[in-house]
Amino acid sequence: MRILLQHPKRETEIKGPKTVGQLLKRLDLLPEAVLVLRGDELVTEDEALREDDMIEIRPVISGG
Repeated sequence: MRILLQHPKRETEIKGPKTVGQLLKRLDLLPEAVLVLRGDELVTEDEALREDDMIEIRPVISGG
């Protein structure tokens, strides 16, 4: 699957299938620190991802 990571912006490919949790662990990312999107859909940590998915991972940003 193709993975687009933001901040810093980079792209990578990872063999699937995997769950979102497995993907984040493989990329050494904390689930609480990122949002994972498949298309326009926010996906949860236990959701299954397919080999042909395009995934975007964005950092959670808060401010006030």
